Amino acid sequence: MKNYLMILIVCPFSFAYSQNIEVSNLQLSGVLALDSKVSSVKTQHTKYNSPLEDNAAKKSPLLAAGLSLILPGAGEFYSESYLKTAIFLAVEAAAIIVGLSYEKKGDDQTIDFQNFADKHWSVIRYAKWVTNPVNAKKIKADINLSNYNVFFANGKVNWNELNKLESDLGSYFSHRLPFYGEQQYYELIGKYPQYNVGWDDFGDENTPFEYKADRSNLTKKFVYYSVERGKANDYYNVASKAVLVVFANHIISAVDAAWSAHSFNKNIQMQATLEKFQSGFTSYYYPQLNLQYRF
Repeated sequence: MKNYLMILIVCPFSFAYSQNIEVSNLQLSGVLALDSKVSSVKTQHTKYNSPLEDNAAKKSPLLAAGLSLILPGAGEFYSESYLKTAIFLAVEAAAIIVGLSYEKKGDDQTIDFQNFADKHWSVIRYAKWVTNPVNAKKIKADINLSNYNVFFANGKVNWNELNKLESDLGSYFSHRLPFYGEQQYYELIGKYPQYNVGWDDFGDENTPFEYKADRSNLTKKFVYYSVERGKANDYYNVASKAVLVVFANHIISAVDAAWSAHSFNKNIQMQATLEKFQSGFTSYYYPQLNLQYRF
């Protein structure tokens, strides 16, 4: 069942003017003072109705959608859907807080695992193991290590030569070590077993190592680092999903706001009338606004 709320607004002004009218059903005596009193008792009440095109009272679906596209809930507030306003604003605030919080957690975790890697993983240690003739020839028997100048005279690693050797050793080295400090550098050293030999709890260049499918021979620091790096990725994934929620909240709120404005316009009806009161020989006109709302 639909309920109706009727609001009657009478403007606080009126105007009157005298007109010559033919008054029926009045018994006049011819005496002006007496006839005025008689006619004032026989008051006429005439009503002039006219439909009101009141754009101010109606809501623009396009404006409502635009407001919510900028700030979820704003279009609902404009359309007087206050509960949905609170819901969309709450979702927006929660998603932003979660996104920022987990983004910071990811940043902090990244700093932690990168510091751990800088302390416990060494490209020099890794390069020494790879250039050890026993290890290299076990991987590829015909490899000629004299063709590769992996170390500079000062003992630092020639990264390009190391990458070239990794490529020539074949499928055992599935990846090439990125330059130090790059995001992929920190990801690969804790992801692929070929970099196990660079961790300081592995041993030295003379320690044998073979890849096992169950990864049971990876060092404890390799495993620990992999877990810590995975935590950072998990934090960033939550932050990314929060961003998607924010984006979706804007779109959904915009669509809902347009619908709310449309529904509001269907529920509101307005009519302007002009009330005429005839008192004696004088006519009084009163503008009247009738507002009807279904809820």
